[in-house]
Amino acid sequence: MSGRRTAGPRLEATDLARVAVFAGMTAVLGLPGGFSAFGGVPVTAQTLGVMLAGAILGPWLGALSMTTLVVLVAAGMPLLAGGRGGAGVLLGPTGGYVLGWIVGAFVIGALVHAGGRRPVWWRTFLGTVVGGILVVYAVGMPVQSAVTRLPLEETVLVGLALLPGDLVKAVVATLVVNTLVRAYPRAFRRQWRSGRGPAAEPAAAR
Repeated sequence: MSGRRTAGPRLEATDLARVAVFAGMTAVLGLPGGFSAFGGVPVTAQTLGVMLAGAILGPWLGALSMTTLVVLVAAGMPLLAGGRGGAGVLLGPTGGYVLGWIVGAFVIGALVHAGGRRPVWWRTFLGTVVGGILVVYAVGMPVQSAVTRLPLEETVLVGLALLPGDLVKAVVATLVVNTLVRAYPRAFRRQWRSGRGPAAEPAAAR
């Protein structure tokens, strides 16, 4: 044995900066506020930030960026739509959705960069739908049902009102990621180190 350690990738200063940028971007997307669709759950653009964080940073850094945002919210910073913040928000009807951003970003990154490959449009769209919509709903709706004491079946049924807007965000995220793959592949540098990088896969890969 050579004695070399096969440790996982360590965080670099650039990684931490990217984590902070996407946490901040997601917070900024909440500045316009939103409107409550049902049960006090606001419809905002912040889920788009979750989708982009997972798709661009990958599973671990994407989840870390959302964890950073959630920790800051819990500490009282008004970073959610409408200037909301504080631990009480995470214990309210919307708390499950916000916590679901962490898991959602991880799933998005895992699907978009499956096998260390560069993103392609269909995997990006699949990842944003599964991680950015289904996973977030799967975490958020049971919590909302428990807090509001509305039956889960009814919560899910009424929650379908959120689906069209979230599908639009998934399309926008897919377009943004596809543009970055072609115009600025360095945005994905961490994801292609151990797999096939931009030079190893043709741009027209499917």
